[in-house]
Amino acid sequence: MLKRRFQVSAALLTACVAVSAQQTTTLKDAYRGIFHVGAAINEQQIAGTDTLGTTIVAAQFDTISPENVLKWERVHPSPDTYNFAPADKYVEFGEKHHMFIVGHNLVWHSQVPNWVFQDDQGKPLTRDALLQRMHDHIFKVVGRYKGRIQSWDVVNEALNEDGTLRKSKWQQIIGDDFIEKAFEYAHQADPQAELTYNDYSLENEAKLKGALVLVARLKAHGIAITTVGIQGHDSLAHPTVEEEDTAIAAFAKLGVKVAISELDIDVLPRDPKLFSADVSLKVKQDPKLNPYANGLPDDVQQALSKRYADLFAVFLKHRAEMSRVTFWGVTDKDSWLNNWPVPGRTSYPLLFDRNGKPKPAFDAVIEQEKLAVKQ
Repeated sequence: MLKRRFQVSAALLTACVAVSAQQTTTLKDAYRGIFHVGAAINEQQIAGTDTLGTTIVAAQFDTISPENVLKWERVHPSPDTYNFAPADKYVEFGEKHHMFIVGHNLVWHSQVPNWVFQDDQGKPLTRDALLQRMHDHIFKVVGRYKGRIQSWDVVNEALNEDGTLRKSKWQQIIGDDFIEKAFEYAHQADPQAELTYNDYSLENEAKLKGALVLVARLKAHGIAITTVGIQGHDSLAHPTVEEEDTAIAAFAKLGVKVAISELDIDVLPRDPKLFSADVSLKVKQDPKLNPYANGLPDDVQQALSKRYADLFAVFLKHRAEMSRVTFWGVTDKDSWLNNWPVPGRTSYPLLFDRNGKPKPAFDAVIEQEKLAVKQ
């Protein structure tokens, strides 16, 4: 009887040690030497007022992206005003924790003040005037962090779903070459920085084709583009692992690295026709669209874990072509999907729950790297 009790106790101790070891394995340690793993962080985490989020970021990730502090409306709100204080703290946070620091973003159609495109009388700028404004902004922002921010999302979301160029104010005033100009200016401002074209739905066939044409054109013109950011605002079903695999391989064939730059997985119902990451998309509240307000059912939790495992299997397959995988947020409570496209939903898209505890999906991501090592 005593021997059996000892055997049970030994088994229990072994299990406890295994669990403890699993909990102390961090994402950055599991994927060290493979690719960077990171998160987009908000101003509370940058400032340290969200102590839980800040602690998770420092412990788990080796790269960071800023949710908002380097977007034009925040860092350059008026013609003669730059607000660098939050961005300075962001860079200091990354340096303190020896992280690969990403700048997001320089040229985008959203979160840009109207004055950027207007003269003193409120009339649209000329091409040359807007190019000068773009140049001055990029040189001021990139130049300030030269050698400190290692990678910039230079142009963000310039393509429509069908792969054609979005008719943004940048495109309408400057022309299709506004993208080339943005990359030229960024490279001039910091020749050592990695430069990224960043967009969502790049796994979709039409948009993928458009992005491949864009990247090929940039490279043919001698533009210094090093990386394509596949945002990765995914669902449990979309994109398929085959589509993910195809997209990464296609960009790699053009000689650029791939970053999964804004990863999250929406487990909540959404009209498939509205599956996009366009920030302008709004859907009215409906209880049917918020089915897990009181917690995520176990079967959905497991589906989320499998989904993350399947995606990371693809990322690991392409490890030679991957630069980083960045989650868009730290915990579920931070996620933009709580308010988009349906305001007020309770969303569960990340690896850490609302209390900052690792979810089964976290274990699945760690385990996937172990499986890849064995293969």
